[in-house]
Amino acid sequence: MSTSLPNPLITRRRALQFFGIGAAAAALAGCVPTGSSGPAAGAAGLNGADPTDFAFASWSLTEESAKPALEGTLSSYEKAKGVAVKRTAFPYNEYINQLMLQVTGGQFTGAAHVDVAWLGSLAATGKLQDVSALASGRGYTSSALQAATFDGVQYALPWTIGAIGLIANSETLGKAGLSADAFPTTVDEFEKALVSLKGLGGGLIPYAASTKAAQLKDILIWMQTFGSPLVDGDTITIGDDASVEAVTWYKGLYDQGLIAADVDRFDARSLFAQGRAAMYDDAPVGRGAVTKESPDANLATKLAPVSRPVLKKGETPRALVWGGAIAVVNGTGAATAGDFAQYATSDLDAILADYAMRGLPPATTEALSSSEVASDAFGAQFSERITATASSNPLWKFTAYSQIESAIADRVQAVLIGSASPKDAMKQAGEAAQKLVG
Repeated sequence: MSTSLPNPLITRRRALQFFGIGAAAAALAGCVPTGSSGPAAGAAGLNGADPTDFAFASWSLTEESAKPALEGTLSSYEKAKGVAVKRTAFPYNEYINQLMLQVTGGQFTGAAHVDVAWLGSLAATGKLQDVSALASGRGYTSSALQAATFDGVQYALPWTIGAIGLIANSETLGKAGLSADAFPTTVDEFEKALVSLKGLGGGLIPYAASTKAAQLKDILIWMQTFGSPLVDGDTITIGDDASVEAVTWYKGLYDQGLIAADVDRFDARSLFAQGRAAMYDDAPVGRGAVTKESPDANLATKLAPVSRPVLKKGETPRALVWGGAIAVVNGTGAATAGDFAQYATSDLDAILADYAMRGLPPATTEALSSSEVASDAFGAQFSERITATASSNPLWKFTAYSQIESAIADRVQAVLIGSASPKDAMKQAGEAAQKLVG
C-alpha cells in the first residue's frame, strides 16, 4: 500500500456536474447545463443599497444541536439590518435533492448553506453567483477558499472546513486499558482494542460504525486504508484485492459484535451520547449533538479525537474532508443574501458565537488564531489527529457520484447481512459503479 496521499485540499474537479437527483427534480431541471455554464452575475453585496428581506436554506435548521447557533446568527443579522430572513430547511439526507428542486424551479433565491461536495451540482444550474468580490480581503484561509471553489469560480464563501474521523470516549477507553494519546496505530491493533472494549460487557458497542445503507459510504475510507485508490483515472477500482480485504475485515467486525446492525451517523451519535458506544465517526459538529443528548454532564471533557489506524506502521492515516459554505442563488434578495453570507462566515463576533455552540473549524485566519479557538483542546486535537491528513473523496469528480456511492453501499450491506461474499459483492459494486461513470 502506498503511503502517499492526494492533496488534502479539495480539487477543482472534485464535485459532480449534476448531483443525481430524483426523477421529480430531474423533470424540473430539464436540460440543465453542466458546470461549464458560467455563474450568475458576480455578487458585490449591498454596495451601499438598502438591505431587503431574503431567504436562507440550511439542513442544520432541522438539527436540534445546530439550530440554536444558526438562529443566533440569523437573528443578529436581522436585528442589525432591520430585515426578515425566511428560513428553508430540509434534513441532511434530503437537502440537496429538495434544494435543487427549488433552485431549478425558481422557488428559491437567496443564501444557501451547502456541503462543499455539492457545489458542482448547484453551479450546473447557472444560478449561483460568483462571490469572489465578497471573499476579497475578508481573511479566509487559502485552503478554505479553494474548498468553496468549483472550476476556478468562487461559488460560495467558506464557513466551516474540517473533516470526518474517529471520536472516542477517553473514560471508556481507559476502562479497557486503552488511551487516546496512545491509540492503536494499526488495523490489527485496533481490532484487538475493540475486542477489549467488548469485554467490558454491559452491551457496549465498541465501535458504532455505519452499517445502514444510507451511510455505508463510510466504508470507502476503510477501503483506502487497506490500499484501494477507489478510482484510477476514470476507472472505478472497487473489486480490487484491497477493497475486498477491507469489506472482509468489516464483516468480521460485524460478526464479532464489534460493530452493530442498522447504524447511521445519527444513531451512532445517540449510542455514543448514551454511553452505549465507545467510539464512532463524525465531524466536529458531533460534539454539540452528543454532549447535549448525554446524561453525562462531563462527557465534553471525555471526547477524544483519534487518528484512524493504518494497515501497516508508518503509513498515513486516512480521513475525509468535510466542510460547509454559503452560496448565493441569484434572484430576489440576492444582494442582501450575499451580505449575510459574508457576515456569517467572516465577521469575528458572528464566527465565535457560532463556534461556541457548534465547535466547527472556522474559515478565517483571525478566527483560527483567536483565543477561543486556539484554546479549544478538542478542536486542536481533531485538527492535529484527523484534519491534517484529510483528503477529498475521489468519487466526487463523477457526475453520478451519489448513485455510485449508493451502489457500493448496497453491496456492502449485502455482505454484512450474509447474502453475498465480499469478493462477489465488491466485483458487482465495481461493475455497477463503472456503468454510472459519465
